[in-house]
Amino acid sequence: METQHRTPVGRPRGFDADEALERAVRVFWEKGYEGASLTDLTSAMGITRTSMYAAFGNKEDLFRKALERYTEGPASYVARALEEATARRVATAFLAGSVRATTRPDCPAGCLGVQASLAAGDTAVAARDALVAWRNEGTDRLRDRFRQAVAAGDLPADSDPAVLARYLMAVANGIAVQAAGGAGRDDLQRVADAALRNWPPA
Repeated sequence: METQHRTPVGRPRGFDADEALERAVRVFWEKGYEGASLTDLTSAMGITRTSMYAAFGNKEDLFRKALERYTEGPASYVARALEEATARRVATAFLAGSVRATTRPDCPAGCLGVQASLAAGDTAVAARDALVAWRNEGTDRLRDRFRQAVAAGDLPADSDPAVLARYLMAVANGIAVQAAGGAGRDDLQRVADAALRNWPPA
């Protein structure tokens, strides 16, 4: 009787890929893209370089996946803010979310999207470009939401949705830098409140 040979199946990874990615997010958040060495990443993730490459690709690929995870997790306040009923409430929720996300006691201070792009040299061009695209996408989503608000009469007809979106993003990025420098949540919320005093009346 002829023996049938089964096609070997891939070996199980032997680690929790989601947990490993969460740990990579934290390393990039703490150290930035260039500051996070492969040794830092694999040590934190509890895997070998071979396993990292097999599961996530190279460092750049891992960073892109980490940025996606960050967007779905700590930075998910952006999507929630966009669903608010009025432009002012969108702006309020966006800045309050930025303050909370950058000052969480169980996470690194600041914003991964800002921290990872600081002091990025030639070896980090792809990561820097990914971060520019990431921030621009956030600005574009705010702009589109404010265009809707103008059309609905929720913002004055002479409002510039692009300027309002960039204004909020600039304030949020400044909050992230201040948080990374040690500023506390209450102080940064007061900054957000001050910024909103310049918001156009409905």
